[in-house]
Amino acid sequence: VQLVESGGGLVQPGGSLRLSCAASGFTFSTYNMRWYRQAPGKERELVAAIASPGGSTQYADSVKGRFTISRDNAKNTMYLQMNSLKPEDTAVYYCNAYFAFIDYWGQGTQVTVSS
Repeated sequence: VQLVESGGGLVQPGGSLRLSCAASGFTFSTYNMRWYRQAPGKERELVAAIASPGGSTQYADSVKGRFTISRDNAKNTMYLQMNSLKPEDTAVYYCNAYFAFIDYWGQGTQVTVSS
């Protein structure tokens, strides 16, 4: 089982990034998917979630209206489109897949928002 995040980097405030999470080794379409993030010195927090196979979505209040979560089950990939980025969005972003009592995590990708 693998979850591999990509798309992180350094961006100026107000900019955009699109994160990807490529999944392998399990039936992606049956898993609910989430993006989490963890900033230095802070606890990991849930950013966005999308249900299997691609229905309802949920967002943290801090990212509503700026971030969009989506998935492409044919490509076994989840995305997080991040617009109007703020310095407080700086964190390591993690991909998570969960179903019943099974939980898979990616290694994380760094997002830094700074001028």
